[in-house]
Amino acid sequence: MQHIQVEQFLQDKEKHTGKVAAGVGYDVLNIQLRASETVAEHSAPGEVLIVCRKGRVKFYGEGQVTELDANALLMLEPNEKHRLEAVEDCEMIVVRLKK
Repeated sequence: MQHIQVEQFLQDKEKHTGKVAAGVGYDVLNIQLRASETVAEHSAPGEVLIVCRKGRVKFYGEGQVTELDANALLMLEPNEKHRLEAVEDCEMIVVRLKK
C-alpha cells in the first residue's frame, strides 16, 4: 500500500502538470489549470482515465466536446487526440495506461 498526497500548486503558480506515481503498467499525473488555461492537442499510446477533482474543464477531440466537473470521469481510447481548456480553476488526476 502506498499513500500519495496530491499537493495544491495553483496558489503558487499557474498551470501545473506533473507525475505523482508510476507503476509497471501505468503513470498517474496531477494536472492543475487556472480558468482559461489550455493544454495543446496530444494523445497517448494507451488508454487514459481522467478524474476531475475540482472545477470544470472542457475536452475537445475527435469532433466532440465534453465538459467535466467534480462528479465526472472521462475515458480516452489509445491514440485518441484531444486538447483541453479550463472553464474554471480545475484539478485532475490522470491515469495513463502504458502499452
